[in-house]
Amino acid sequence: MNFETIVLCSVGALSVIATFVLHTKYNQSAVRASSLIGLSSGITVLLFQSFFSEYLFEHIPLVAFGASFIGMVSSSVVSNYVLLGAAGGLFAVLFLSANSVFNGFGGGLGVAACISLLVALALSVILRKERIQGILVRLKSRGAKTEN
Repeated sequence: MNFETIVLCSVGALSVIATFVLHTKYNQSAVRASSLIGLSSGITVLLFQSFFSEYLFEHIPLVAFGASFIGMVSSSVVSNYVLLGAAGGLFAVLFLSANSVFNGFGGGLGVAACISLLVALALSVILRKERIQGILVRLKSRGAKTEN
């Protein structure tokens, strides 16, 4: 993984978390929160254009705005910042990998965001299931100790 990919994965993770925080903690609508992230990333890249390579200049706003779609999720569905950040990093990788697949069709940002969020939700369910099973095993072993 090269430096630019790491930067874009970080941008994706930060964009998801920033959108989620704006939406849930600061009571901004999901659309407004996403728009603010997209707008601020575009303005930041334009203002500091000399600091970015041409590749990053082109892709940072796309990744930030697309990843912000994931941050629009309801806090009742996902509220784990680590999982959301991971979904943002995954979004960047998916979008960059599948960018040519969606060329001319549109919807690449939304599809990559949807897939990334679904993966994060699946991980959440898997981790929760393992945690519950671990608790049940501990309770069962405690019950066996008290019977002896």
